[in-house]
Amino acid sequence: MPSFAIKHATVEDIPTIITIQEKTWEPTYRDILSKEQIDYMFEKIYSVDALKTQLTEGQHFMILLNGGSPEGFSSVSEELPGTYKLHKIYVLPSTQGTGAGKFLLNETENYVRSVGGNLLSLNVNRYNKAKSFYEKMGFHVTGEKDIPIGPYWMNDFILEKALN
Repeated sequence: MPSFAIKHATVEDIPTIITIQEKTWEPTYRDILSKEQIDYMFEKIYSVDALKTQLTEGQHFMILLNGGSPEGFSSVSEELPGTYKLHKIYVLPSTQGTGAGKFLLNETENYVRSVGGNLLSLNVNRYNKAKSFYEKMGFHVTGEKDIPIGPYWMNDFILEKALN
């Protein structure tokens, strides 16, 4: 039986975030993106320096613990007054299907509400099966966006959820 809890991350948690991401990134994207794009984006977004910048310049990271063991994380930041963006949410493949993702997203939404947020948005790759998870969790598609990342593109849906 899972025993989930949340830890609000600090710069000291960067190695934990990288460890989770190393186990999650490739299985999440291997059917959507080329290995070269996966490697490029991983280095761009999940290097120690990149994460340090994210943590010190407005992204709030939350680590999902299961029985005290880190098994996922999320990050959000305020984009406009009251509007937050979910930048990242990942759960270890071995933990998926246990309710971990639902717990982590609910706790992330609770955090956003606690700091005055009333709208949560996110981008999800148009071919990522996680889109149906977000829709089950109350998000709805509001648009599409193609985002250049170096020589590559992310082709995303934009989803939003009112947090009333």
